[in-house]
Amino acid sequence: AGAPAPDVLVSPARGDERLSGPQPASGSPQDDEGGGGGSAGGTPDFSGTNVQEAGVDEPDIVKTDGRRILAVAGERLHALAPDGGAPRLLGGLDLEGSGHQLLVRGDRALVVAANDRGGVRLTEVDVADPARMAVRRTLDLEGSFVDARLTGGTARIVVASAPRPVDPPELADATVRTWVPRTTLRSRLSGRTFRRGVVPCDDVRRPREFSGLDLLTVLTVDLDQGLFSVERDAILAGAETVYASPASLYVASRRYVPGDAPATRTELHAFDTSSPGATRYRGSGAVVGSVLNQYSLSEHEGELRVATTEDATRESESFVTVLSADSLARVGGVGGLGRGERIYAVRFIGDRGYVVTFRETDPLYTLDLSNPADPRVRGELKILGFSSYLHPITEDRLLGVGQDATEQGRRTGAQVSLFDVADPAAPRRLATADLGPDSMSDVEFDPRAFLYWAPASLAVLPLTASADRPAPFAGATGIRVGPSALQESGRIAHPAPRDGEGPPPIGRSLVVGDHLYTLSY
Repeated sequence: AGAPAPDVLVSPARGDERLSGPQPASGSPQDDEGGGGGSAGGTPDFSGTNVQEAGVDEPDIVKTDGRRILAVAGERLHALAPDGGAPRLLGGLDLEGSGHQLLVRGDRALVVAANDRGGVRLTEVDVADPARMAVRRTLDLEGSFVDARLTGGTARIVVASAPRPVDPPELADATVRTWVPRTTLRSRLSGRTFRRGVVPCDDVRRPREFSGLDLLTVLTVDLDQGLFSVERDAILAGAETVYASPASLYVASRRYVPGDAPATRTELHAFDTSSPGATRYRGSGAVVGSVLNQYSLSEHEGELRVATTEDATRESESFVTVLSADSLARVGGVGGLGRGERIYAVRFIGDRGYVVTFRETDPLYTLDLSNPADPRVRGELKILGFSSYLHPITEDRLLGVGQDATEQGRRTGAQVSLFDVADPAAPRRLATADLGPDSMSDVEFDPRAFLYWAPASLAVLPLTASADRPAPFAGATGIRVGPSALQESGRIAHPAPRDGEGPPPIGRSLVVGDHLYTLSY
């Protein structure tokens, strides 16, 4: 009491909002959330970032190991203790750059941000003592950050770099720096600075087919060693979307193909990540249409499934194409999904696929992918509105977060839907939770904002509602998920700042022990 408020506010649910239901056994991982369980030292169960693949962590603005919460807000890294009541601020560290995201391995955090020169900055932070967090090394690279993944102790950061513009008369005098960006490593431990090209020029690979003059770079960092141990791989290609399985990393980019029948295609570049600390370029391929996001790709039993929409022609159409994960050669495919519509959500689970398309109504397609050479549409459910994110609750239940809509396709507000997919030939919607007129959730465009805590059958998502009365709502809502029902169990809003503005939007939620914490700037 009386202390200045930190830049980040983490609020626990109290009283009857404490989590109920059986807790997982100590040490059990939360597969969907990337979290973990307790240890012999008494660390409570906790949730992690909502990730696409179990065992493959993704960067986010908040991380916890059950003993501490690390969160970035503005240009500062905060460490907090989740003590069951109001969390205690343990320490903070000012960071350079903007748009910070975190990956954490033990007592070492890797912060990815944009630096003040329009490039990428990686910052290695020692967080062993939260009250005295310290920068150990920084690595700056020319280019833009695309995405990153952490598997075990190995982080892989994908960066896209464009060549510097050169006038034709000066092209003959262009140096390697025109095409190959430079890195600058600064060590706070030794006080030394190291500058070099991201890779030697003759180590840059290229696909068999021309993929542009951009440079796609994968920085492979052994977080047990820090930024002093970085492997660098680069190919001449674009980079827009990253998907990773436990043993592979794929980078996708969209290319417009002119001609009498113009089209778009997605170019795919595969990397072998099966060896810790190493990344190996495996090859490239392409499919028709463009992907929505990382959930449009999924690797399963040696095959890569890719969902795309081709909308360069008069009538759009969506496809699911199956490729060999080794060669990226086409194995099979199915088209004709959502003619005149485009994909709004995709989820691949085992040998099943779920695709949502939308224009006026929301067809949820169920696909049988058990025969990669002959994937088939098994069922279709047409309802109003659409889901932008699909989350598996059980083998037979799927949760959708999106928007309700009128028969003319006008969006009316955020909606959560529960689907029964036990019979792929006849999917059903069992229940909905309407979250208010003119409302929306960040989950619709950022799945990392979603939390599902299975022990309490609780889904938590950020929510803003501009039409709420007597004042607009900004906060988070909790949805209890039953076998055939959804019930909104409560809402949380953070206090408005002293300057008189409304309550700040909540960006993330997490669980430590039997408490739910929500985070806002």
